[in-house]
Amino acid sequence: VAVGELGLSGELRAVSQLDRRVAEAARLGFKRCLVPKTSAKTISVPKGMEVIPVSTLREAIAAALGRSRIKSEE
Repeated sequence: VAVGELGLSGELRAVSQLDRRVAEAARLGFKRCLVPKTSAKTISVPKGMEVIPVSTLREAIAAALGRSRIKSEE
């Protein structure tokens, strides 16, 4: 799942209540979540969820194909 706002130039922007959105995605069974890089360090990563911080649409596509991830601490 991806959470954020996509700007016209391809940048991924922060959104409100990111913690709540990521937690709900985990509750619904999602295992990976793309989030804006500017917000990635400020959220709590639910158990079993991988948070993938990205700055641009290009990075999001690369991450979806298997790049840098932040795993939750189990």
